[in-house]
Amino acid sequence: MKEKTQTQWSTTFRYVIGILLFAAFIAFIFYAGDAVRNFVLAGFIAYLLNPGVEFLSNRTKMKRRTAVNIVFFTSVILLVGVPAALTPIFYDEVQIVVQDMLDLTRQVATTLAQPVQFGSFEFHLEGWANSLSGVQDSLLAPLPEEILKLLETTSVGVLWFLVILVSIYLLLSHWPDARENLFSFVVPAYRAEVKELYNRIRNIWMAYLRGQIVLMLIVGIVFAVVWLIMGIPGALVLGIIAGLFTLVPDVGPFIAVMLAAGVALLEGSSWIPLSNFWVAGLVIAIYLVLINLKNFFLRPIIMGRSVHINEGLVFIVIIVATILDGILGALLVVPVVASLTVITGYLRRRILGLSPFEDDGSQQFIAPPEVVNLRRRRPTKKVKKKKEMDETASDSSRPVSPSPAESHLDMDPDQ
Repeated sequence: MKEKTQTQWSTTFRYVIGILLFAAFIAFIFYAGDAVRNFVLAGFIAYLLNPGVEFLSNRTKMKRRTAVNIVFFTSVILLVGVPAALTPIFYDEVQIVVQDMLDLTRQVATTLAQPVQFGSFEFHLEGWANSLSGVQDSLLAPLPEEILKLLETTSVGVLWFLVILVSIYLLLSHWPDARENLFSFVVPAYRAEVKELYNRIRNIWMAYLRGQIVLMLIVGIVFAVVWLIMGIPGALVLGIIAGLFTLVPDVGPFIAVMLAAGVALLEGSSWIPLSNFWVAGLVIAIYLVLINLKNFFLRPIIMGRSVHINEGLVFIVIIVATILDGILGALLVVPVVASLTVITGYLRRRILGLSPFEDDGSQQFIAPPEVVNLRRRRPTKKVKKKKEMDETASDSSRPVSPSPAESHLDMDPDQ
């Protein structure tokens, strides 16, 4: 009997099928944008929890499923239990902050309702006052249909929260097998370098997310303590807000300092003998000093710079992401840009026929000298003159080797 020969698809047909599958994947991303965003968020959280699973499964030799259950349900208990336990503590301070914000809007609306005299000019800002009053009324007395919309939005959010939880559990349980299945789609000759590319991108996201969590905790604790020492009402809530908002670069700190300054402008300090206006100015000054210390010293040390990106470009992409996709976009745009930089560098080197990577990856998370050391002082004239004198002295102390002509004259004539 003749053996059956396996027929293979032609190269053209394989390329057509591959392009169609890729186009369908892109269309799915655009069509189900909310689902993709939440699945991506679940993937990031799973990456954050995965080191705990790896630690338990490797150190204690327990099965991965058992380690996943321990890490996952412990995280869920902390996520739900800790806020529930702290709610009574925060309740009074949240009320103080909310009441202060409402009082501030009332005072601003009352001020704007009166004409403003500036020399011989008179400005009428009653429209702004009416807008503020309308915003306050909508917050204090929402309409029934707005309540229904709020309930609908909350219900959808709860459903997405459940989807994210289940996705995190599945990713933690089956990620090693799923990762190997994904690598199996790559041609064996290129599988090693694709794995290296994956590891570099994963390191970027892991370092960024872990660094952001550490920064959030440090900033929240520091500002809560500082506001408490200054006697600002609602210091604990304002500190937590500062810590949470530091996750959104540039935009978050601005919102946090405005909230703290607003509370200080209304309530002042419990012991500083200054007017509320100067207390608010002091709050802004201290906030700017501390937040700049975080940006120039703490952030490079904790997170490092895996990919050097121009600070102006980072600011632009953060603002654009905030406008287009809100806080989540601003939070994720920096590692996205860093990942695209790594992928683009890989493709560029492959297109030019070079090796896939410029280095072995050991320098990926080492901050550049200009970030760690900042700006070093330029040497003064005295330092330069002393350095030149030292170099001259060292040159004069060296033995002078004879020139070829002199060495020829010094030779023995009998030789």
